[in-house]
Amino acid sequence: MGVMVVTGASCQCSFGTIPCILQVTSQLSCMADGKPVATIQDGQPGVNLSGFGMCTSLANPTVAAATAAALGVLTPQPCNPVPAGTWIAAGPKVLVGGSPCLTSDAVLICGMGAGTIRVVMPGQNKAIV
Repeated sequence: MGVMVVTGASCQCSFGTIPCILQVTSQLSCMADGKPVATIQDGQPGVNLSGFGMCTSLANPTVAAATAAALGVLTPQPCNPVPAGTWIAAGPKVLVGGSPCLTSDAVLICGMGAGTIRVVMPGQNKAIV
């Protein structure tokens, strides 16, 4: 059972150095606690997710190159998330505008560094699905 995620939620990548704030753009009419409810479509970099500071994944080509240039010393590089599809919902039960709503137990995989993006704080705690 997850909590509905809304705009202002905090997300974290397993290879990022800082969390980022989710901005909902997929729909603006369905609200929870006075904020737009996110759907699994809200995973676009630069639109919904601003980035997670620095990337520490050696699967990221820029991190691998910088680390090789530093003779094997891990050298994080700026995070530029590249989501591999949409958020993966654990058990989509509620549709918002035809798309499953995003819940706190969903994950998003980054295709750039193979990180797992998770919701750390859903932005509200009243609507549980």
